[in-house]
Amino acid sequence: MPPSPCCAWCSSPAVAGEKNSDAIPAPALPWGTLSVPLDVYLNVADGGVLTGLVYGLMALGLSVIFGVVRVVNFAHGEMMAIAMFLAVVLCGALHLDPLILLVPIAAVLFVFGYALQRGLINLFVERPEHTQFLLLVALAIIITNVLLIIFGPDARSVQTTYGYESFQLGPLIVDAVKVYAGAAAIVFATALFFFFRFTLVGKAIRACADNHTGALVVGLDVKRLYALTFGLGAACVGAAGTMMVLLIDATPMLGPSYTLLAFVIVITGGLGSMPGALLGGVLIGATEAIAGLLFTPSLKSMFAFAILVLVLLFRPQGLLGKGLA
Repeated sequence: MPPSPCCAWCSSPAVAGEKNSDAIPAPALPWGTLSVPLDVYLNVADGGVLTGLVYGLMALGLSVIFGVVRVVNFAHGEMMAIAMFLAVVLCGALHLDPLILLVPIAAVLFVFGYALQRGLINLFVERPEHTQFLLLVALAIIITNVLLIIFGPDARSVQTTYGYESFQLGPLIVDAVKVYAGAAAIVFATALFFFFRFTLVGKAIRACADNHTGALVVGLDVKRLYALTFGLGAACVGAAGTMMVLLIDATPMLGPSYTLLAFVIVITGGLGSMPGALLGGVLIGATEAIAGLLFTPSLKSMFAFAILVLVLLFRPQGLLGKGLA
């Protein structure tokens, strides 16, 4: 029976890669090539910016958790892998577009993050940092192996009706998938910003982040607010994973690389800064795209880390982070 025209659950080679990986890849341009038209660079850059918005939303979850709870989530990428496989399974079972599944999957990850923080991580908040590290690394390993047991090592992907569509704006030709994913990332990040800025619960969470002792003195339920914060961070990574499955194939082994990428983005943009996480994601996404054009895609991570080194050298607090008083 042919797959649904909306989306289908299908397998691809075990190594995850960009969508349409069965096509013959274009050869990397040699260093010093001057004959490439400017619009090629612009097209690659705008694709990188849109992908970077999804990166930024993923990193935003990590930044929110660390900024409030002061716990580094070393299972961040693995939680995104959970969201990606949820999107693949639900898309195949319900024949729904991943963008429609964005809010439900984010809600599932919120519940998972809330329960994880409330039932387990809260017990380690006051403990030494190395015990927190061991706890979350163990959790990451468990998640990866559970995904391997359930889905196996093969990559999984979804197909959408707009997978090969694009928009043309003058000389720019933008993939529809990246436009929708980037727009959804902006909407989700904006909603999170308004939640923290204008709601009573958001203000209470910010108070916990600014002064833990003061929050206890005025009677705030800090443990509950910590759990809400971790849930919101997990919801961010859940939404990002749902959009990411439109761009790359899902594999159980994706987690560590995207955890590391989230760290690079958060440190580049500034720890605890929500706009900084989005800016860092856009910068890293555009840099990786241009580096993949000028050199080879396998070298794009080298340039992302080069940006991180430059930021640490010249602005250690990050691009939009606050310096020490």
